[in-house]
Amino acid sequence: MRLSTPRIPPLPKEEWSDEVRGLLPSDRTPLNIFTTLVRHPSLFKRWTVFGGYILSRSSLPARERELLILRTGYRCNSPYEFHQHTRIGLDAGLTADEIKRLTQPLDANARWSAEDAVLLTAADELHDDQMITDATWAKLRERWDEKQLIDILFTVGQYTLVSMVLNTLGVQTEDGSKGFPT
Repeated sequence: MRLSTPRIPPLPKEEWSDEVRGLLPSDRTPLNIFTTLVRHPSLFKRWTVFGGYILSRSSLPARERELLILRTGYRCNSPYEFHQHTRIGLDAGLTADEIKRLTQPLDANARWSAEDAVLLTAADELHDDQMITDATWAKLRERWDEKQLIDILFTVGQYTLVSMVLNTLGVQTEDGSKGFPT
């Protein structure tokens, strides 16, 4: 983790208000990201709707969505985000080798398919310049429709935002993992 202790710690269960109890799952221990961000319930309610759309209802296939999320988490140097989405990425069809390769420069790694490489290039361009170049956009348009193109942008944007929040607040992984593969 970039910070060894949280700047704003997760809200302990004994301090949960009725409102907070209604926002967090009661059947399992919620992740630190949720017990930290629920300290601002009105923002939490709205953010989870948007985040939920990106994670489970966008027009992108799960594997491609996870490529974008993991690459963004890595480029934003967000070990928590990368750690959480490693499991989700594996469940979505990524291999452990692919996940490890997401931490390497694209030009040093020619083993990506053309379709995967253009998505990763788009994520990198959005990270570096907050815009996708004309050349990359043209390649994306060959495969993705307008809704999917917009979902690509909002996926990278959502996980850039989340990475900034996690890094700044010092949210720690639940199991003490360092987050990135070694």
